[in-house]
Amino acid sequence: MIRATGKGTPQSHKKVLERAKGFRGRNSTCHRIAIEKVEKALAYSYRDRKQRKRSFRSLWIQKISAACSEYNIAYNAFISNLNKQNVFVNRKILAQLSYLEPLTFKSLVYGV
Repeated sequence: MIRATGKGTPQSHKKVLERAKGFRGRNSTCHRIAIEKVEKALAYSYRDRKQRKRSFRSLWIQKISAACSEYNIAYNAFISNLNKQNVFVNRKILAQLSYLEPLTFKSLVYGV
């Protein structure tokens, strides 16, 4: 909890209220409420930095799966074939290849 008393109180209050800018209502002006809201916002931002990575990975998998379905191959079979052929391309690049370079993606689907 961010609590301060003494000489540095105005500075610490200012730090909290600066971080609370943009919050609605008293959440941005009342120091006591702003403390709680800022701490919660920091917790959400920490959590969501991890979740962003997960959500992007699932998005890439969806794009690859959709591209694989055009060639009548399942996503898991495609990834398995790539691993057997020792083709180590991450899912982000595979997703980009699927819509930017469809011929390259097709060559990966049917074997290099």
